[in-house]
Amino acid sequence: MKITVIGATGMAGSAVVEEALHRGHQVTALARSAEKLTALPEDFNLTTQVQDAFALTAADLADADVIVDAFATAPDEAYLHIDLATKLVSLLRGTDHPRLVFILGAGSLQTGEDKHLFVNDIAKDPNAAGFINIPQSQLKELNFLRDVDNVNWVGVSPAANFHPGDAVPALLGVDNLLFNAQKESGTSAGTMAVTILDEIENPQHHQTRFTVADK
Repeated sequence: MKITVIGATGMAGSAVVEEALHRGHQVTALARSAEKLTALPEDFNLTTQVQDAFALTAADLADADVIVDAFATAPDEAYLHIDLATKLVSLLRGTDHPRLVFILGAGSLQTGEDKHLFVNDIAKDPNAAGFINIPQSQLKELNFLRDVDNVNWVGVSPAANFHPGDAVPALLGVDNLLFNAQKESGTSAGTMAVTILDEIENPQHHQTRFTVADK
């Protein structure tokens, strides 16, 4: 399968690249930094490309079977999460191919007895002013996607603590923030990557978001 990864040098994107290569897929890794692209594994199935995601065209995406949006940016430009989602959707309106996979945030998940959005808890962090724009924008990104019914898309949210690390057994859910038996809510980049590749190879979700946590 031909998989294009946007934001291929970040924590999530690089893990997706490595897992896809491990499974024998052809991967095109897109990123803004040529230097960071050189840190990806050497593999005959990997093509790297310095690319501004906002300059992509429909022709650039036509050869892919799946496009994984692992784009990350600074909090003061968090709105770009929404802008990129709208661009990718606009390029693929009315199509089933390629499939779009969005790595979303945990802020849009529900938690507590009253099922409030986790982003409200994040906002209570004393240091939230420095990063709250990111979960808020990823919530807006999901709300936009939920109205898209003529593009083949799926979204995946991590648990509260999205961190580097190898894959471990996973818990899957839909809209609720997940906790393991130790009352921990975390997702490693490796677990996210395995979950995304499992979904790519054996689609279980369509035009919806689901969530994954470390078990």
